[in-house]
Amino acid sequence: MKIFHYTVETKKSIDEAIVALGESLKARKFGILWDMDIPATLQSKGVDFSQPFRILEVCNPVKAKEVLSQNSLVGYFLPCKIVVYNDHGTIKIGFPKPTIFMEALQDSSLKEIAEEIEQTILAAIQEAM
Repeated sequence: MKIFHYTVETKKSIDEAIVALGESLKARKFGILWDMDIPATLQSKGVDFSQPFRILEVCNPVKAKEVLSQNSLVGYFLPCKIVVYNDHGTIKIGFPKPTIFMEALQDSSLKEIAEEIEQTILAAIQEAM
């Protein structure tokens, strides 16, 4: 069974990790489009959820154009997501692997770029840890 995600632990707080991720991603020409605070969002809807959990939607516009130009179904997976959350006292950072999503499309022309994007996000996370 293939592992569809990459997850690491960090000693940083969630906010510190997100700041570090923003800097690391920016250096790699990725930007954070949205930073969704899940507990705040759910609580604003009347749903009690207290686990600190943030979802970052990140994108490199040049790469997005490239993959969408090759196969518009890639839009189902964009933008890329990185999660930062507290798992029973341990702060974790992770993301779903783009290579796994691209396999689902059965379009071999996307393999190389998916690997490149995956390695870029992986390096950004490792640097931000």
